[in-house]
Amino acid sequence: MIRVRFAPSPTGYLHVGGARTALFNWLFARKNRGKFVLRIEDTDTERSKKEYEDLIIQDLKWLGIEWDEGPVRQSTRLEEYRKYANKLLEEGKAYYCFCTPEELEAEREKAIAEGRPYKYSGKCRNIPPEVARKRVENGEPASIRFKMSDEEFAYHDLIRGEVKFDLSLFGDFVIMRSNGIPSYNFAVVIDDHDMGITHVIRGEDHISNTPKQIKIYQALGWNPPEFAHLPMVLGPDRSRLSKRHGATAVFQFRDEGILPEALFNYLALLGWSCGEKEIMTVKEMVECFDLKRVSKAGAVFDHQKLLWVNHKHMERLKPEELVKKYREFTGKDYNQEFLAFALKKLREEAYTLKELEEALERELNYTPQEKISGEELKVITLIKTKMEEGKDLATALKEASRELNVKGKALYHPLRVALTGRGSGPDLSFLARLIEMASSFGYTLSPLERLKRYEEWLLKG
Repeated sequence: MIRVRFAPSPTGYLHVGGARTALFNWLFARKNRGKFVLRIEDTDTERSKKEYEDLIIQDLKWLGIEWDEGPVRQSTRLEEYRKYANKLLEEGKAYYCFCTPEELEAEREKAIAEGRPYKYSGKCRNIPPEVARKRVENGEPASIRFKMSDEEFAYHDLIRGEVKFDLSLFGDFVIMRSNGIPSYNFAVVIDDHDMGITHVIRGEDHISNTPKQIKIYQALGWNPPEFAHLPMVLGPDRSRLSKRHGATAVFQFRDEGILPEALFNYLALLGWSCGEKEIMTVKEMVECFDLKRVSKAGAVFDHQKLLWVNHKHMERLKPEELVKKYREFTGKDYNQEFLAFALKKLREEAYTLKELEEALERELNYTPQEKISGEELKVITLIKTKMEEGKDLATALKEASRELNVKGKALYHPLRVALTGRGSGPDLSFLARLIEMASSFGYTLSPLERLKRYEEWLLKG
């Protein structure tokens, strides 16, 4: 059975690049009826925080990415890492390193000064194992390094094909730090093996880690999983997407009023396609997903395209679904019938739930802003008078049109301005009905009260 994983570090918020990686793994698992495992890589004790883990889990659930197993935390598996590090030591495939941070920094600075890439000198590689063990027993701090071979190396990437490396450029690398915490490249191998991971789908920034990990697999006598490296998510300037490009964390898009299904859909399009089809349900994406359709080229995050995708998903929602989304986002419990009527029309020009909220509040919070002429005021005064006599707005409008012999723009423009405070906006007939409904529930001023207030405001100058 196919088994994949998403393994975030709880050292910050869930970035859209990480969410895209989780999403591709989830789609691959669902398409192939496999398992999706959530692993929390929390061995960075200084930077890992429970609050970040909670937010990552919250964002994944919001996106609709549910896991079959987990979350498994690396911090609970330290003995497992030590066990396998000791195994490599005993078999002579790893060794203790006593170099201090100052010595390693001096090596690095010398390499830079000589214009060559840095790799560990191997200074401690030839210390006799029994001598090294004695030094450790005497309390001397030591890390454990993996013996890297010097050879041409290649692996097959499911997205990039054959990828080659010259291992002589790598040098022996640390698998266990002197404080007993495993390095990323070591822990990830042990975790993926123990969890039965068959496919590792991750960002291309991990390509350079792959040879190290495969060599550890081989040293432990295990078959490595298959690897697939996704294209990077880029900003508009084609550099790696970062905070300087604007919002990059999943929660920021949630707060902006992006629908989870829309963000899911858009992230899936970053480096993958389903032919010409762009607006899709989760079910459609699962049915179409194939790693062969994943691009090698970097994917540019286009915020305007995301807004377009979100708008399309908002259009797809049934009125009751839109009301539910609106209430969840705003926390405002307006009447169901009123919201269904108002939002169905207002969403035509809104690209997010936040814009939808702003559009509705703009119509409910009456503020005169635009002035009309004296001739236009006559229209408003007459309509107001007739409404004070007990006529509804539609009847008062019709009678005022006949008595003043005005129609078209000369009739509707002053009414729009007086009724809404502005000279432009959605259809006037829709707005009149919205105001009438809202005022019946006490959400806003009635049409008559608005006309009175506008007349007073205008006459005050």
